[in-house]
Amino acid sequence: MIAAQAVLETKMLLRNGEQLLLTVVIPTLLLVLFSSVDIVDTGKGEAVDFLAPGILALAVMSTAFTGQAIATGFERRYGVLKRLASSPLPRWGLMAAKTASVLVTEVLQVILLTAIAFALGWSPHGNPLAVLLLLVLGTATFSGLGLLMAGTLKAEATLAAANLVFLLLLVGGGVMVPLDKFGSAGEQVLGLLPISALSDGLRDVLQHGAGTPWGDLGILAVWAVVGLAAAGKFFRWE
Repeated sequence: MIAAQAVLETKMLLRNGEQLLLTVVIPTLLLVLFSSVDIVDTGKGEAVDFLAPGILALAVMSTAFTGQAIATGFERRYGVLKRLASSPLPRWGLMAAKTASVLVTEVLQVILLTAIAFALGWSPHGNPLAVLLLLVLGTATFSGLGLLMAGTLKAEATLAAANLVFLLLLVGGGVMVPLDKFGSAGEQVLGLLPISALSDGLRDVLQHGAGTPWGDLGILAVWAVVGLAAAGKFFRWE
């Protein structure tokens, strides 16, 4: 039942034009544009080496947080979640299916963005296992926060809030603009955000060839625990 629901969730996500805009089109355009045009000072080296890890982090956020929050919020509004909750599929099974759908979408995103980044001259380094761990923790973090928003706010409020958060974190989360551009105080504060931890961790590994970024993983782990626990406690199905 979980597998069947996961397939259905994935099909609905991939058929949704707005979802595809968030999960595929925007990250791809940002990667190509900012790698090709000298708009933002990304420091020494090729711009794509700085941008690619941040865009991968943005792709995770767009799918696990923004897209999932909006879709789940409207499913809750229209009573879809209430009807599914009364079906033989248990509630935890529905959440598992949604998570599986997010993971499948992220795999497709990573493949696409990696291929584009290589075409733009990207030269990644580092341990693939560290990258995988960062992506998994990032997914858990943003899934928890997305479900928390979708399960507590009205659908319209979720739509507005999720898109606003996406834009704010796109600008101030270290995705395209280095955090040191915000000053020392701003860098310290913004560095505690989950998108900053994910993008910086990926950048440390893929751009600088660093070892496992335990500090960034720790920040993501805290956000994941808090987000998932809050979503489990406060999520309303009706």
